[in-house]
Amino acid sequence: MPTHLSAAKSFTAEPTKHPWAEVLYRARDPRWLADCALRLIAQAWDSVSPSEFSRLYRRICTRTMCSNARLRGLYRATQYVVANQIPGDFVECGCALGGSAALIALTLRQLQASRPLWLFDTFEGLPAPTSQDPDFEVATLFTGTCLATLDSVRQLFEELHVAGGVQFVKGLFQQTLPTTAVSEIALLHIDGDWYESVKTCLENLYDRVAPGGVIQFDDYGYWQGARKAVDEFLAARNIHAPLTRLDYSGRTFVKPNGKAAT
Repeated sequence: MPTHLSAAKSFTAEPTKHPWAEVLYRARDPRWLADCALRLIAQAWDSVSPSEFSRLYRRICTRTMCSNARLRGLYRATQYVVANQIPGDFVECGCALGGSAALIALTLRQLQASRPLWLFDTFEGLPAPTSQDPDFEVATLFTGTCLATLDSVRQLFEELHVAGGVQFVKGLFQQTLPTTAVSEIALLHIDGDWYESVKTCLENLYDRVAPGGVIQFDDYGYWQGARKAVDEFLAARNIHAPLTRLDYSGRTFVKPNGKAAT
């Protein structure tokens, strides 16, 4: 979820957690620095652009930490799913303040498409990472951050008049996903940050994604635990669908037709 340090800090539940440890950690990677510059350019463009995406972006930009590139990825994925009549619901695992999911809902309304939208989150901030996260020392600084209450997220959808058909599911993924009523998924947005969270999402939801459906990862390039969980899952399932790079952090791919070898 945290993608740009100023944005990440503004949404923390514990503002006393200073971000300089992460700044020093990230600044060693020139790709991260370049991505920050590109993000600022994209934000400036989308603040004035007359495009349909930019108009929707301006309605939710204060309620998301997703970059413009990743939001645009969700926008295009929604258009693709609807245009190609991929069956299934829309699912977001990790919604924070709700902006990225609201963008999906606004796009569906723009396309005059009616699909159930499921939002899974603790609504109590990020859980703690585990020893399976290679960058644990930095990741643990974000425990409890990215916090928004269920009521505040629900209110956003009501204010945008897109609350119909939206299901809010509160709790840890490990508790809620194994028993979820979602049977088929057209678009799956995984924004779980940590190894265990991302692993749980894939283990419980990948098989429910329709062939040709889209899976987008928010944190693949940002948190090592998220990347580890994705890489391990794809390797174990012998899935060779290429991950398309959206920006420094985000990746997306279309689920292949047919069953992968296991």
